[in-house]
Amino acid sequence: MILNKLRNIGIAAHIDAGKTTTTERLLFFTGVNRKVGETHDGQATMDFMKQEQERGITIASAAISCIWKDYQVNIIDTPGHVDFTVEVERSLRVIDGMVALFCAVGGVEPQSETVWNQAERYKVPRIAFVNKVDRSGADFLDVILQMNQNLDAHAVAFQLPVGQEEDFKGIIDLIAMKMYTFEDVKTIVSEIPDSMLAQAREYRSILIEKLAEFNEEILDSFLEDKDISEELLMSAAREATLKLLITPVLCGAAYKNKGIAQLLDAVVAYLPSPMDIGPTIGMDVDDHEKTRVRNPSPKEPFAALAFKLIHDPYVGQQTFIRIYSGVLRSGMQVMNSTKGKPERIGRILKIHAKERVEITSAGPGDIVALIGLKLTKTGDTLCDMDEQLHLESIHIPPSVIELKINPETRKDQSKLGEALSRLVNEDPSFHARFDEETEETVIAGMGELHLEILVDRLKSEFGIPVVVGEPSVAYRETISQEVEVEYRHSKQTGGKGQFAQVYIRLEPNEGLGYEYLDKIKGGSIPNEYIPSVNKGIVKTMANGVLAGFPVVDVKVVLLDGQFHPVDSSDFAFQTCASIAFKQGFMKATPVLLEPVMKIEVNTPDEFIGDIVGNLNKRRGKIESMRRHRKGSQKLNGYVPLQEMFGYATTLRNLSSGRANYSMEFYQYMPVSKALQEEILKKLAEKKRLEAAR
Repeated sequence: MILNKLRNIGIAAHIDAGKTTTTERLLFFTGVNRKVGETHDGQATMDFMKQEQERGITIASAAISCIWKDYQVNIIDTPGHVDFTVEVERSLRVIDGMVALFCAVGGVEPQSETVWNQAERYKVPRIAFVNKVDRSGADFLDVILQMNQNLDAHAVAFQLPVGQEEDFKGIIDLIAMKMYTFEDVKTIVSEIPDSMLAQAREYRSILIEKLAEFNEEILDSFLEDKDISEELLMSAAREATLKLLITPVLCGAAYKNKGIAQLLDAVVAYLPSPMDIGPTIGMDVDDHEKTRVRNPSPKEPFAALAFKLIHDPYVGQQTFIRIYSGVLRSGMQVMNSTKGKPERIGRILKIHAKERVEITSAGPGDIVALIGLKLTKTGDTLCDMDEQLHLESIHIPPSVIELKINPETRKDQSKLGEALSRLVNEDPSFHARFDEETEETVIAGMGELHLEILVDRLKSEFGIPVVVGEPSVAYRETISQEVEVEYRHSKQTGGKGQFAQVYIRLEPNEGLGYEYLDKIKGGSIPNEYIPSVNKGIVKTMANGVLAGFPVVDVKVVLLDGQFHPVDSSDFAFQTCASIAFKQGFMKATPVLLEPVMKIEVNTPDEFIGDIVGNLNKRRGKIESMRRHRKGSQKLNGYVPLQEMFGYATTLRNLSSGRANYSMEFYQYMPVSKALQEEILKKLAEKKRLEAAR
């Protein structure tokens, strides 16, 4: 495959904007599918998980290859529901360009903003496709206005719809100045009707004016009122899109096959190849200040990023990777530089949603699945054994909601452990642990739907029926002041004793996670026991001190200590550090942190007062209100997750079912002193009742 003719693209948007339907049409138009699969009848190619087919939503990002006009297009279809935002995140990390889908009726929805911001983080060039222009309430130009107001998208119309809602007849191409109408999968090209000519010229002039800002040749021709060729406009549009200066906006109705061929043409014309993206920059394995450069060439040393793991019942674990440089061959040994251990490559598979085609080698730009990797997890770098580097990993948001689960029968306990271990491997935003006190398994994830799907998979995929408790908030613990603490651990039990002494300082480390610094001078603790102190602290942090929640944002400085030549050991220093940390933590004014969510509510004007009042009662803060459509508004604000259980029903009752909302994790914030006491009291009572049971 010529690298210039390869496109790795993602399709992302708010839930129900029509991503999977659009992808199915792309596959049909490129000849991958002989017939079109529909989301609503559970036949979509990309939604092959049972849970996706039942709910009509995409859960796991799926990748597929197709050919359009001699170009290979690798498409990654991603979920729109905020609970699966990590799927979008890891897809955006490995794609080169994105098609951002918007509903012509809904416009810029909350998850559209989340996806857009994720694409901004990875600097992904994108084009926009406004879908469902044939639906009642569709307004193509208003969606462009919303994109510019709410996303700062530099959105420019490259097409105009001919008619909207039930009158949608076709599309005007503002570069070619032609009209396209559609019969089944055929595009009929004709001249623009007189009734639309003035509007088409006006919007073409806006398009040229925008491109003239970045291209002198177009600017000169525009000022001299000369004709500008299609080729020049397309080449300038491509360059501006790749530099994130504009977002070309197209329109259509995917369900009725309208605008799909033109969308494929735009993907090829405006989105980047791996050559356009250029070299990938990694870090030197030994010196993180130094960088390592890999060009997208088969002659360079091999470098790839693992971005997804799934378990296939037929072939076992598949590790999806994006190759940035070099050539990967089956049987080859590569280094997992994240783990510092080698891996042997077994089988290499090319992806067609749930079908896999075995290949013997893969090169730069390829997205493939590997069978047989033992150690590699999401975000790990695979590279040449002799030319090692670390590639930027994947941002994983914290899990904010917990659920207690138990197998229906005790004999399934070990099976449950194995199944959860597999699911944790697949999904880095999912966590599971066993609570020794209550003898229950606790799972944690991004939201109620996220955990519901995973529990469903335990039942259907792994055959383990489980009893599920009530969802609860995943709090965190931290400290609010600096303290120093000294602790001596000394035990004599007849034989060899245990001895360790540490002197540590605990400091608040807001937003920076956990840090451990060794400030010992003069060898009062031997070097081999310095990591033991860290190990003891890390274990204690995982199980919490104040109320059993993980400890975050603490800096620990090891200042001094003592050891005994016979009685000191790794275990003694771990135990000593653990007790010292607990004592220091309780002296440092411990604080509970709660997850606070960013919320957006779309509501008709008449319900605003009641909705704002209800959010205030839930400790919410309204940040802004803005006009969404005529007669409706969007409220944006922040609200603690603890207060939001059952909100969907309340909102439905407050608005007669006419308002909707979306939430996503914002950040962990300290709770008030009074609330902290209340939460701790409730937790103590809950533990007492569980112990009595």
